Amino acid sequence: MAIDNIFKHEASEEKGERARMASFVGAMAIADLVKTTLGPKGMDKILQSTGRGREVTVTNDGATILKSLHIDNPAAKVLVDISKVQDDEVGDGTTSVVVLAGELLREAEKLVAAKIHPMTIISGFRMAAECARNALLEKVVDNKADSEKFRSDLLNIAMTTLSSKILSQDKDHFAKLAVDAVMRLKGSTNLESIQIIKKPGGSLMDSFLDEGFILDKKIGIGQPKRIENAKILVANTAMDTDKVKIYGARVRVDSMARVAQIETAEKEKMREKVQKIIGHGINCFVNRQLIYNFPEELFADAGILAIEHADFDGIERLALVTGGEIASTFDNPESVKLGHCDLIEEIMIGEDKLIHFSGVAMGQACTIVLRGASHHVLDEAERSLHDALCVLSQTVNDSRVLLGGGWPEMVMAKEVDALAKKTPGKKSLAIEAFSRALLAIPTIIADNAGLDSAELISQLRAEHQKEGCTSGIDVISGSVGDMAERGISEAFKVKQAVLLSSTEAAEMILRVDEIITCAPRRREDRM
Repeated sequence: MAIDNIFKHEASEEKGERARMASFVGAMAIADLVKTTLGPKGMDKILQSTGRGREVTVTNDGATILKSLHIDNPAAKVLVDISKVQDDEVGDGTTSVVVLAGELLREAEKLVAAKIHPMTIISGFRMAAECARNALLEKVVDNKADSEKFRSDLLNIAMTTLSSKILSQDKDHFAKLAVDAVMRLKGSTNLESIQIIKKPGGSLMDSFLDEGFILDKKIGIGQPKRIENAKILVANTAMDTDKVKIYGARVRVDSMARVAQIETAEKEKMREKVQKIIGHGINCFVNRQLIYNFPEELFADAGILAIEHADFDGIERLALVTGGEIASTFDNPESVKLGHCDLIEEIMIGEDKLIHFSGVAMGQACTIVLRGASHHVLDEAERSLHDALCVLSQTVNDSRVLLGGGWPEMVMAKEVDALAKKTPGKKSLAIEAFSRALLAIPTIIADNAGLDSAELISQLRAEHQKEGCTSGIDVISGSVGDMAERGISEAFKVKQAVLLSSTEAAEMILRVDEIITCAPRRREDRM
């Protein structure tokens, strides 16, 4: 009974079989949860928050669903983590990575039940993952040299990524938007310079790409509505000191005239500050904070467009895009870097007025304006587009491309199977299990589309025995189709990340043989 005294009262521990069961069950439950969102015919989930306002999110993005869940099971948390990492690293494949890890654990559970040691399973999985990766590497296509082909590859990848999202109806339109936006980046993966503005109204087809920068603000009253050849000072400074603002200070005066004097002194200070700003030789002043009436008058008199309270992301991005820097002191104008652009004008989108900066210094900047029926649609459209943009920007860097539609999984499963036949000992069982887990992904894609997965997978398997086979599941016609003809492509980087992350996560959960849960901290009675 000595052990009982180590842990605090109410701590619990589960050992051996029980612990392993708990982790397997948790991980499989998470995988089954997101499983239905996989593939072009995947379903969406509605997530309702418990916070104020009971906000509702409608999404089928694996990472978004899992991020929003509060999970108690430690193994399930590992899977949530890999989907987050997948989202940060390559942006897409967040559902696949969780489903694959779940399937690997489902297979591992059977092996553990057959008294095969977890370490044997892990070393088998490792060999299988290595083999699967090499199988993919042999089959990749790289068209970086041929810009026409490469662009069509990118379009195909974008369409494949979008086909499982809300934008699937208009995927041609959005794939084009995404490819145009990413091509402008000239190979950088910094998606900061692609701004996405969401405006309810219109239909998704009304979304467009604008080759400048759009700031979600109105132009103030009595200000020039259009400025050519703009010199922009981007600032973060208080422009509201035309009132006494010394909190807790008491000013004693003996007459109203003295109050007026104090106010005049305040105004003079403000005027000096505005003069300093105008001294930079600018014709557009964008401020992060409010600009009060008096300084706004002074700017208008000087013919300077003053934009106040520009949103936080907006202003950082504006400085980046126009090539300026955010200033907060104005004493020495020569050290401040001004931003430049050819034209600033006011445009209308829906019912809102926005400010449009065109011909900006950073050529790769652009703005995608999304239109849609409601905020939920727009949020989901933005998530989908973000996935596509991430995948494309990664593909521009690493231009290796694979076919999609369950084709890569079939290729990997075939090679892994062959490896299992060559490997002696119990490891071969683990390697075989790995190939079964890989087959689960095309199976689930078919199941989600309401097709007969057993029939389709066995057909596919037979097809893949031929050399140079390009068959995958064509969900639209509900049969085995040629992926090369259909133009269904995926980025190699995404597939590789899915394969390696899910193997590592499964491995980590398999290693567990004890779960210790600490006692909850009690609130002491403060009497």
